Amino acid sequence: MEMSAPSATDQAALYQRPAELLQNLIRFNTTNPPGNEAECIDYINHLLTKAGLETTLLAKDPNRPNLIARLKGQGNAPPLLLQGHVDVVTTENQTWQQSPFEARIVDGWVWGRGALDMKSGVAMMLAAFLRARAERVNLPGDIVLCILSDEERGSEYGAKYLVENHASLFEGIRYAIGEFGGFAFYIGKKRFYPIMVAEKQPYLIRATVRGPSGHASFFLRGGAMAKLSRLLQQLDQRRLPTHVTPVVRQMCETVASALSFPSNLIFRQLLNPVLTDKILGLLGTKGRSLDALLHNTVNATTVRGGEQIWGIPSEVVIELAANLLPGYHLADLLTELHQILGDEVELEGESYEAGPAEPDMGLFDMLTGILHELDPDGIPLPLLSPAPTDGRHFSRLGIQTYGFLPMNLPEGFDFLETMHAADERISVEALDFGTAAIYKALQRFGMR
Repeated sequence: MEMSAPSATDQAALYQRPAELLQNLIRFNTTNPPGNEAECIDYINHLLTKAGLETTLLAKDPNRPNLIARLKGQGNAPPLLLQGHVDVVTTENQTWQQSPFEARIVDGWVWGRGALDMKSGVAMMLAAFLRARAERVNLPGDIVLCILSDEERGSEYGAKYLVENHASLFEGIRYAIGEFGGFAFYIGKKRFYPIMVAEKQPYLIRATVRGPSGHASFFLRGGAMAKLSRLLQQLDQRRLPTHVTPVVRQMCETVASALSFPSNLIFRQLLNPVLTDKILGLLGTKGRSLDALLHNTVNATTVRGGEQIWGIPSEVVIELAANLLPGYHLADLLTELHQILGDEVELEGESYEAGPAEPDMGLFDMLTGILHELDPDGIPLPLLSPAPTDGRHFSRLGIQTYGFLPMNLPEGFDFLETMHAADERISVEALDFGTAAIYKALQRFGMR
């Protein structure tokens, strides 16, 4: 279902109504694939040009453009980048309580695909950006707003395309605000706000198993299919080695210092590689997100082998989606996989652009200070994202991205389980909270 831009109503103060702005964005069906982000980005372009801002549209494919706008500052600080994507994942085979592209507000919540990932973030950034323009804020440095296509499928038409073909537009930028972070989560009665400062990097691994071929009328043992079965069982039953990166150490220590016994002990012992896996096992499903922060991970996603029903294949190739912790590389992952799978499995990998081993934390204190002001009881902490974002592409230009889309979500609402799932939604209050936080960041960035 595709919906055109809202009718010609007065949008002059739309920045004061981020929930309405989010509704308008959700109503463009930008499911990727195929994306078709053009109408959504044209709508954003209209808002910016109507506010008197100059914009640039750049596209590898006309149906999948990217937008860049710059709000001039005093030149006392380097530019700050706001980057966010408008493509969303599919709703296929999901059952929703509300239509995913009608963007209804029900009981104070905006429902729809992209309400969390990440049209809400784009709405926050756009509202703060337009407010700074309308109120003629004296910004220390320029603010560069970049609205992107294709994040959900690798950014070939989005951030990757811009970084490789239009890098000069980002000259002088050292810090960016983007996804993935800022959502409130609770442990006990404590409320935490993770700020993403690092992310795992994606790799593609091809594992090949071989065995004798033959006619399927005769039973064959030790074939490629049997080896495939053992490979999958080994991956399912065994974790790769534990690694405690600096960001995760600081995250767990921050949580532990805020909790009482025995919860504080559990988080501290997660940092002991001898005990990590045992504690994760005790935590069950609650430890799923922590598991990915303490290990390189691989998941089997595709299998190819056999072309005819009566022919036993001599070769089966399985593709593994891998995500590596900062500071680790393809050779490290292949070594860890061989320790589990043995040498009989042939492994080859495709490297993507690796991000920095350690983050630049120069903006972290300012962002935590903003959160303390808006929610004195909240506890900010650094986050390692278990999945890659567009931040990895901008890091090739020396830009450190902070996942800072603050959402004061209520206890009991699980951001990670709701994102990409049916009934994706965000409260109007959380949108207002995040918009206020980003606006403060624009005002303070670069101030001594």
